[in-house]
Amino acid sequence: MQIIETTAAPSRPKLFSQAIAANGLLFVSGQLPMRVDGTLAGPGIVAQTEQVMHNLEAILSAGGTTFAGVVKATVFLADLADFAAFNEVWGRYFPSVKPARSTVQVARLAMDALIEIEVVACPVVFEGG
Repeated sequence: MQIIETTAAPSRPKLFSQAIAANGLLFVSGQLPMRVDGTLAGPGIVAQTEQVMHNLEAILSAGGTTFAGVVKATVFLADLADFAAFNEVWGRYFPSVKPARSTVQVARLAMDALIEIEVVACPVVFEGG
């Protein structure tokens, strides 16, 4: 196992790793819409989703892959009424190959965020699937 960390995304090294590489896969911890300085992005689901995707992109890059390598995602929404707006942002990051995904509504997220996303990725052999 290898710990993956980057200063381009928020980090809580005493609590958990941003990602762990193991057996050829990259397991990225749930990412909140938090900026590197620790403040929450927003307001609204679009701004928060964009920040989460920015954080994921930085961690995926540090782990040697891209969104094209994402094989599984779990999305936690504070309100499923935000699903369509979230999905519009999501679609821009996955224009061709779509990862397997679960999306659930939760009672509450840390920092009262509207969204959190965790992903599992593999190395990208070639872009586009």
